[in-house]
Amino acid sequence: MKMEKKRRLPTTEVLMEIDRNSYEPAYMQLVNLIKQQIAMGMFRPGDQLPSESQLCSRYHISPMTVRRAINILIDQKIATASQGKGTFVTSIKLGSAAFHLKELQDFFMDKNTTVKILEVRIVPANKRTGKKLGVKSGEAIIYIRRLLLQGEEPFFYHKEYLIYDPARPIVESELEVTSLRGLFNGTGSSEFKKGDLNIEATVITREETQVLKTQEGLPAFRIEHIFYDFAENPVSWGWFICRGDKLRFTTTVGIQETF
Repeated sequence: MKMEKKRRLPTTEVLMEIDRNSYEPAYMQLVNLIKQQIAMGMFRPGDQLPSESQLCSRYHISPMTVRRAINILIDQKIATASQGKGTFVTSIKLGSAAFHLKELQDFFMDKNTTVKILEVRIVPANKRTGKKLGVKSGEAIIYIRRLLLQGEEPFFYHKEYLIYDPARPIVESELEVTSLRGLFNGTGSSEFKKGDLNIEATVITREETQVLKTQEGLPAFRIEHIFYDFAENPVSWGWFICRGDKLRFTTTVGIQETF
């Protein structure tokens, strides 16, 4: 006789109620309660969540509150709705994983992080830089090379090309790490509307070896960036080179217990 597999439930019962005295809206409390139940294994990927009427009855809330909470769960990719069937817990999809740049943010916010300007000059745009910045070949642009250090240790080698505006000279903050730090904590230059980042594996070249004081041919990360102004025009293009053993990108998929 085939035995039915029992659902794993938490070993301790947790009181889950809507707090009428909380400043947190009831619909957000319901969102967090359902997420907590999923994290505890009470609902597994593919399981159907309680119906609207069941949630209304269980938590003594209105249908509008339930619908708002369910819509948030759907927007957060935690649940999916099937017309005529109900709402179901979403299965984990590795393709939806998002890797954040917190390690870079921590580096730029570290008080021990310093920048060394290696070179600043006006150069004519070649075909490649002209295409990236939307200018003609031969047009004047700004070229900057920086070395970013943590303490005394070289960490990043940064090359950047900027649109040259004779009416707007480069200020010190744009040359130093303050402007780069601002891009990671949300206080960067107001002329940037958006940015595109691309991360790829590469190997350290002879030039990069000399700057980063390491061995040629070692694996590295190349983090390319291009920033746009509010008119959708590119204003900056460049890239960071970092040794592969100095940077890691991690993420977590699925619902995490936060209680």
